[in-house]
Amino acid sequence: MHNPVAENPATAPRAWYPCTKFLNPQTSPPPSLKPPLQIPQSLPTSSSITTMPRPMCRPFTQRLGASARLTPTPRTLFRSPAARRFASGESGPNPNPGQSPFKVWPFVAITLLGTGSYMLMARSRDGSYMTPDITNPQTPRLPAPKQDHPRFSPSNVTVVFVLGGPGAGKGTQCAKLVDEYHFTHLSAGDLLRAEQERPGSEFGELIKEYIRDGKIVPMEVTVQLLENAMAEVVERAGGKGKFLIDGFPRKMDQAEKFEESVVKAAFVLFFDAPEGVMMERLVKRGETSGRADDNVESIRKRFRVFVETSMPVVDRFEKEGRVVRVKATQKPEKVYEDVKKGIQPWIAGKN
Repeated sequence: MHNPVAENPATAPRAWYPCTKFLNPQTSPPPSLKPPLQIPQSLPTSSSITTMPRPMCRPFTQRLGASARLTPTPRTLFRSPAARRFASGESGPNPNPGQSPFKVWPFVAITLLGTGSYMLMARSRDGSYMTPDITNPQTPRLPAPKQDHPRFSPSNVTVVFVLGGPGAGKGTQCAKLVDEYHFTHLSAGDLLRAEQERPGSEFGELIKEYIRDGKIVPMEVTVQLLENAMAEVVERAGGKGKFLIDGFPRKMDQAEKFEESVVKAAFVLFFDAPEGVMMERLVKRGETSGRADDNVESIRKRFRVFVETSMPVVDRFEKEGRVVRVKATQKPEKVYEDVKKGIQPWIAGKN
C-alpha cells in the first residue's frame, strides 16, 4: 500500500501519521509533526488491521481522536462559534428575522402591574384613593356647612349632657325632667336607631354594626343628627329651647366638636352606678325590649367602652365645675329628688 510518510515524512500530509502507526509501526513522524493522540492499549494490534482500506482510515482516526482534540483548554474552550459569541457578548443570528429575539411585552406587563399595585397600596395607606370611596365605613360623612362659630347661642339654647353607664337609669330620669321642666329629650341612641331604620339611610348598616358590637358611632354622624333634631325644635319654639341630650358625648372629641359647631353645653348630669347593678337592669330589660345590644356580651363591651372613653369626659367637665353627680343605685324616686336639687342652680331663671 502507498505510504507517503514512509517515502518522505517531511512532506507527508499530517492526516496520514495516525494511519502510519498501524500500517508501519517502525515508522514515526518527526517530533514536530507528531499529533497529541495517544492510542489506548486495548485497541487492535497493527497486524490485524494492516490491510485497512484507505477511505476508512481518516474517519476512524478522526473519531478516535475526537475526545483528545476537544479537551477543554483556554485555547479550545470557546472554539465553537456560539461559545465565542457568548464569551464576547455578541448576539447570535436571529432564527426569526424581523422579530426581536426576546419577548418584551411580558416584562413590560409585569413592570406596569407591579407599579400599579405599589401605587394603590401607597395611596390606601395615606388615605388617598384613586376614586372617591363612598362606602368606607371608617370615614362616614354627612353634608354640613362649615361654621366659624356655634350655630346656637347659650343664652337662647340650653343643653344638658346626660351621661352614665348602660342601665344607669338615664332614660327614666330624663322622662321625669321633661314632664316637670319642659325639656326636650334627645337620646343619641334613639336618634341613631331611628336613622338605621329609616328607608334609604346612607348610614343605616354602619350604625347597626356599631351598636351591635358596642362601639362608638363616628361623631360626624351623631353630631349632625343631634343638630338637625335641635334645629327643628328651636324653629318651632321661636328660636329658644332646652335640651337633655342622653348618652352623648361618648368621647371628649365629640364634646369638643358639638360645642364648636352647635352650642356650648351648660353642664353634665352624671348618673353613677357600678357595673353589677347596670348588668342586672339591662338583662331584665332585654327580656322584653327586643334590643340587639341587651345581651351579656354586648353589655360588657358597652360598659368597657364607657369606662375607657366616656369617663374622661366626665372628669374633664368636673374639673371645669360643670358636673352634677347623682348616685343611681337608689330607688328612682330618690334619684329624681337628688337630680332636682343638683340642677336647680343651673336652670334657675330658664324658661
